[in-house]
Amino acid sequence: MLYRLRHLTAYAYRNPVGFARCTLRLAPAAGDGQVPLSHEVVVEPAPQTATERTDFFGNRTVSLTVETPHRAFSIDARSRIRVERPPLPDPATGPAWEEVRAKVLTWPGLGPDAPLHFAAPSRRVPLLPEITDYARASFPPGGGAHAGAFDLMRRIQADFAFDSEATEVGTPLAESFAGRRGVCQDFSHIMIAALRGLGLPAAYVSGYLRTLPPPGQPRLEGADASHAWVSVWCGEGWIGLDPTNGIGVQNDHIVVARGRDYADVAPVAGIIAGSGAQSLTVAVDVVPEEEEVGGPG
Repeated sequence: MLYRLRHLTAYAYRNPVGFARCTLRLAPAAGDGQVPLSHEVVVEPAPQTATERTDFFGNRTVSLTVETPHRAFSIDARSRIRVERPPLPDPATGPAWEEVRAKVLTWPGLGPDAPLHFAAPSRRVPLLPEITDYARASFPPGGGAHAGAFDLMRRIQADFAFDSEATEVGTPLAESFAGRRGVCQDFSHIMIAALRGLGLPAAYVSGYLRTLPPPGQPRLEGADASHAWVSVWCGEGWIGLDPTNGIGVQNDHIVVARGRDYADVAPVAGIIAGSGAQSLTVAVDVVPEEEEVGGPG
């Protein structure tokens, strides 16, 4: 699949802001069946400094400072990418989950993909007994790691309700688990905590998911959104699983960043020097190349 992506983030401030600093993670990742073909970001007002780098986990970042007083701030990221992933492995194959857990501690090296980085609690994903207990039903003694992870994904999709009003970005994990409601960020954190509680490595992945309109209806511009899912280490590599939708990651998923939890991969994060209310608008388009789109309005 060839995609054109647009991610528009726009802030409006009641009072002028004299200084802003932010870090962007908006460039699609290379590898895992993805080939970025182009990427550009337009920021208004223009930043005084812009520093590009690659973080420890291999995510492309841009750090900006804006010193021009402003009441509006926009970040318009546009990309073109090819996605062609191999079929997912059969969930019935692979080693037992206890073997995978033991293998983590003897894995050689500490590079960005080393499973040990993703087996411990992190800022947004503490290990909670109630979530570990929830995971055990998917991992009977001697059960396969991949089969267990796939079953856990489907249970979360069935047991939790998608509700964009139930949680916020900072809602604690324990609260979203107890409420059985939330969004893709919550479901991904819950699945990661469940796996790590059993000693199985799991990473948080941010990106996009192509959405399809109802039959006979036109696709709405700006209707797509940032998405999150889980990458699970099953002893023989990483496998992408989407607990929000109960599906494995294939060519409709586009990876942007990967880390231990949302804090490692936030698309836009930063601070401003100002006072008063502010509003935020985000619009995302994920469009197959053969389609035409004008972009978010």
